[in-house]
Amino acid sequence: MKYYIIAGEASGDLHGSNLIKALKKKDTNIEVRCWGGDLMQNAGGDLVKHYKEMAFMGFLEVLSNINTIFKNIKFCKVDILKFKPDELIFIDYSGFNLRIAKWAKENNIKTNYYIAPQIWASREGRIEKIKRDIDAMYVILPFEKEFYEQKHDFPVNFVGHPLIDAIGEKKIPDENNFRKVNQLDPTKPIVALLPGSRKQEVQKMLSIMLSVTKSFPNYQFVIAGAPSLDIPFYEPFLKDPHVGFVNNRTYDLLGLAHAALVTSGTATLETALFKVPQVVCYKANWISYQIAKRIITLDYISLVNLIMKKEVVKELIQDDLTTENLTSELLKILDDKKRKMIFDSYEDLENKLGGIGASEKTARLILENA
Repeated sequence: MKYYIIAGEASGDLHGSNLIKALKKKDTNIEVRCWGGDLMQNAGGDLVKHYKEMAFMGFLEVLSNINTIFKNIKFCKVDILKFKPDELIFIDYSGFNLRIAKWAKENNIKTNYYIAPQIWASREGRIEKIKRDIDAMYVILPFEKEFYEQKHDFPVNFVGHPLIDAIGEKKIPDENNFRKVNQLDPTKPIVALLPGSRKQEVQKMLSIMLSVTKSFPNYQFVIAGAPSLDIPFYEPFLKDPHVGFVNNRTYDLLGLAHAALVTSGTATLETALFKVPQVVCYKANWISYQIAKRIITLDYISLVNLIMKKEVVKELIQDDLTTENLTSELLKILDDKKRKMIFDSYEDLENKLGGIGASEKTARLILENA
């Protein structure tokens, strides 16, 4: 069978690569063409366009790159028609993928959505487009099944979260060697800094994250470099000799970290699954934040708190994200009593996520419904 898979971000590349591997196990005559990244390509996908060319964050950035986005949409449609896939699979990246889905249904192309659009967070009215244009949906968060089926009468498949598999397969590196190779202090506990994967957010988040380092001289702060960004981009943030840097080894870093400061997004869940206490950070430009505040109706912004339906990890949002507040919250999660409470909640979180095998379940369901 022929599969056309569209992912537009680093997390989608990871989950897309594992889905390709799972499909290959069940379909020996597989042919995959994809939008994604290096991981999907290494898994055997014929890469059409890299997500580095597609990652635009925030309302203003999207508007300023609108011509590029429309060119990508037009090119994608042409490429799909040339490839003639048996199954079209969307992974997250809803702004782009829902446009392609509408066109695909008009052209009688079978549509699958893996890692569903987060319409429970904003623009819930998109459910009508999803019901019209998506043949099969595979959701990864436990509350999504109830949201789609009970609230909107749209049947979906809950397959569990693919991060459980991705993290479960990851071996923790030798700590001494990791510190030596990356020129880190050999003894100080590590505080991981996960500022995001797009230039705009990294520039904004790293400045505030690094502002707390002087208050914690007994800890080694380490920036996690994203695969979507070149190493020279991070050089202005590495002037402090007490701040370390690792490139494209975030899971290795989390496996050894004592605590973390994390930009809101999938990384909050990854950090929790590595059992690392964290402070969740979010700050956008004023206009983007004002727009987002009016269309997003959630009690929390981190996946950890949303899944648990309570505050497990502290969220510092917009004006609350200050050096003073970040310093105070980091002090709290370095306290042993607080850490024990976080660890217990993390165990409950993992149990709610549905266990192992998300990619295998999704691949099996796609083939059964083909």
